[in-house]
Amino acid sequence: MTKASPAASDNEDRIDFSMVLASAVHDMKNSLGMLLNSLDELRGEMQGSASSASRFNTLQYEAERMHNDLVQLLGIYRLGQDHLSAHIEEHFVPDFLEEHLARHSPLLEGLGIQCRIEAEDINGFFDADLLTGVLNNTINNALRYTRSQIRLTAQQREGYLVLGVEDDGQGYPDSMQHSGTIRFGALDFNSGSTSLGLYFASSVAALHREGERRGSIQLHNGGELGGGVFEIWLP
Repeated sequence: MTKASPAASDNEDRIDFSMVLASAVHDMKNSLGMLLNSLDELRGEMQGSASSASRFNTLQYEAERMHNDLVQLLGIYRLGQDHLSAHIEEHFVPDFLEEHLARHSPLLEGLGIQCRIEAEDINGFFDADLLTGVLNNTINNALRYTRSQIRLTAQQREGYLVLGVEDDGQGYPDSMQHSGTIRFGALDFNSGSTSLGLYFASSVAALHREGERRGSIQLHNGGELGGGVFEIWLP
């Protein structure tokens, strides 16, 4: 009867901590999703009280922000494991944006923020789940910095489908204005703002390819509302 060597036994017992973290993040994401659904139901049941309470709005906003962060972390983990890919399907863009905005309507109403969609009647080819993750994070950021308005746009430009999120806040600082793709090594983990959301958005955009063309993101100021403008360009 042979015995396993100590080295072999140690390898078998070694914990893949990244896998443990990914599993924990997945469970937390699902729990927060259930919490957000409950908050929407509670807001509907308590119209006139909780619906206008600033503390309730803060709770829902922060829960949504944490949920988005966990979605991005899982996506970045899968990207690092080469398990993240885009499942491209055709979508009617105005309907996609309308359905997407419906998720945010209770919080927008609670915060008194107007949001409108201005989209061309066009079809787009993209991964709806990945784009939903990007837009959720971008709208959540716009909620934080806007004064009173958010604008979702969709149009064809230079052979790309361009989806945009605009706000009427103070806009992006010069250091954040960007065009193209973002490398993970370019993120600053000492600044207090790692821009993981932008890295996730840039990575999702780059997964959308047609021939030699690939997607990218652009951040600049201006637009119709005069504040920050986030755009994701998809071939």
